[in-house]
Amino acid sequence: MAPWPELENAQPDPNKYMEGDTSQQSATPGKGKDTSQIDDSGTPVTKIELLPSYSTVALIEEPTAVEDPWDLPELRDTGIKWSERDTKGKILCVFQGIGKFILLLAFLYFFVCSLDVLSSAFQLVGGKVAGQFFSNNSIMSNPVAGLVIGVLVTVLVQSSSTSSSIIVSMVASSLLTVRAAIPIIMGANIGTSVTNTIVALMQAGDRSEFRRAFAGATVHDFFNWLSVLVLLPLEAATHYLEILTNLVVETFNFKNGEDAPALLKVITDPFTKLIIQLDKKVINQIAMNDEAAKNKSLIKIWCETFTNVTQMNVTVPSPENCTSPSLCWSDGSYTWTIKNVTYKENIAKCQHIFVNSSLPDVAVGIILLLASLLVLCGCLIMIVKLLGSVLRGQVAVVIKKTLNTDFPFPFAWLTGYLAILVGAGMTFIVQSSSVFTSAMTPLIGIGVITIERAYPLTLGSNIGTTTTAILAALASPGNTLRSSLQIALCHFFFNISGILLWYPIPFTRLPIRLAKGLGNISAEYRWFAIFYLIFFFFLTPLAVFGLSLAGWPVLVGVGAPIILVILLVVVLRFLQSRYPRILPRKLQSWDFLPLWMHSLKPWDELIFLLTGCCQTRCCFCCRVCCRACCLLCGCPACCRCSGCCRILEEEQDTPIKAPKAFDNMAMSTEAQDGVPRSQVDGPDTEVTSSSTAL
Repeated sequence: MAPWPELENAQPDPNKYMEGDTSQQSATPGKGKDTSQIDDSGTPVTKIELLPSYSTVALIEEPTAVEDPWDLPELRDTGIKWSERDTKGKILCVFQGIGKFILLLAFLYFFVCSLDVLSSAFQLVGGKVAGQFFSNNSIMSNPVAGLVIGVLVTVLVQSSSTSSSIIVSMVASSLLTVRAAIPIIMGANIGTSVTNTIVALMQAGDRSEFRRAFAGATVHDFFNWLSVLVLLPLEAATHYLEILTNLVVETFNFKNGEDAPALLKVITDPFTKLIIQLDKKVINQIAMNDEAAKNKSLIKIWCETFTNVTQMNVTVPSPENCTSPSLCWSDGSYTWTIKNVTYKENIAKCQHIFVNSSLPDVAVGIILLLASLLVLCGCLIMIVKLLGSVLRGQVAVVIKKTLNTDFPFPFAWLTGYLAILVGAGMTFIVQSSSVFTSAMTPLIGIGVITIERAYPLTLGSNIGTTTTAILAALASPGNTLRSSLQIALCHFFFNISGILLWYPIPFTRLPIRLAKGLGNISAEYRWFAIFYLIFFFFLTPLAVFGLSLAGWPVLVGVGAPIILVILLVVVLRFLQSRYPRILPRKLQSWDFLPLWMHSLKPWDELIFLLTGCCQTRCCFCCRVCCRACCLLCGCPACCRCSGCCRILEEEQDTPIKAPKAFDNMAMSTEAQDGVPRSQVDGPDTEVTSSSTAL
């Protein structure tokens, strides 16, 4: 190899920059100084040291500012600008925009329909169990038990309207008092927020989107849980909701009105009724302890019936069982009387897929559950993709400014309250808080709406769903008008009280901070989102319900130590973050505990080991299952099976980039001569990977 020429701006000791040099030089000459040696053939060889440039830009990167993961991404328009298009391109762009808008509406329609079918599927799977929860009146006097019953029933039927209607029927039938029904209403308010949390799981493919989407969904959960944590003990001690709603009902002379306009149902019912129709009266009858209803099917068979009441001669055991003495006679062996007999005649069957099916309710529910989740996931992915392609450039700037900009300075505080009114109005139009919050979740994920703006919209959604219930209560019959109206007003004032607690003062907006913390954890460990959903909406309510069946002493004996430990951890965590100096050195961090007690990393490794089978080669069926798993967990890289386990990072063996001082004509000429790099490097030279170099 030809000797490297002398370079300007060079310094001695090239061994710092080349590894594997076995010959050590004791001293280095000055700048430009070269040493002469004689090789085996006696030819003098001049050895010139290669010296790097004084500039270290290529070796040292300046530290960049840490990006806030909650900043909204800039949706840049990577396509051709409008001014650069010709006439044909402009016409094509307009038709593409119209087509995308129509597709967006179509996928949004099927998204809402899949939510409706998902609710019906949950009712088929767990509707009768939910009715049996209500039929156990012995523990209804326990507010904590009533709370978890409301959570479980609403999660099982995926509809707070259904659970509220059951409560109204029980109160109207004197099976339940208003005082005992208020904690159940609070639980129903918590259970209805599980739908948008499930929708957020569908965006787990991208960590940044999942962080924002899951935080935007769980801000609703934290608002409901914190409100219950404060207002349930207050209601148990003072009964302020019962007194306030009773005063409102007695003060205003309410009359039966018209039902709330079901604007969205008019659009979705023609399609969803072709898939499944349910007889929701069966759940109410089970809650009323009707034994005959336990054997009935929830699937509606006859949609058009005729009921006729006629007087018929019937036999009775004795004259005492006659309707009246004048309508009673005997022929020696039988006693006859006249009674009104209700005769029900079936006229026309319903027109849905499962009308003639012989499958049990649970089987139909599981089929619909899987199908609706598949459609829900597919529609959500396509909605996100379409929104990502449409909301770019100037359009994205305008939408972001419209949704996330506050009013001018003197009236900036009014922006959030206007958002509450907008959320209430939109929920009133679509007749469902679950639909509104679920449709808002992908917008939060792609960065169109901030968490701070989504929070008041969610609070308004809570208000909107209660106004719908109030209008529905006004349309109730006279015997249930008072009870249904009082229950609806309890729901309304509960949400108003929660907003007064957790919104007006910025310091008290704890749900936003808690949701962001949970979003950060779930973005790093995405399995934790599923754990959160199962633990807080299924396991905890079931455990509390089981302890409530054992009685108050058992519930208090088990729950009180757990609550004390949680409070101790919260206080200690607060002191560690704000005032660590007042704590002993050992308590200033959680390092005194085992790693698995204060870190999710060991649990993450355990879950990876349990799911490690996905990395092995498997059959076609397993690959299909893994692909479905990949869609749910959102792993961006693929393993050998189908890529649902983890990102495999492969380090490529590439040499360190040389400084600019080495980029000279001699080296370029040598490269052009076709000398391979492996021959240029010495036999003992180590090649360092790029990751190690950085």
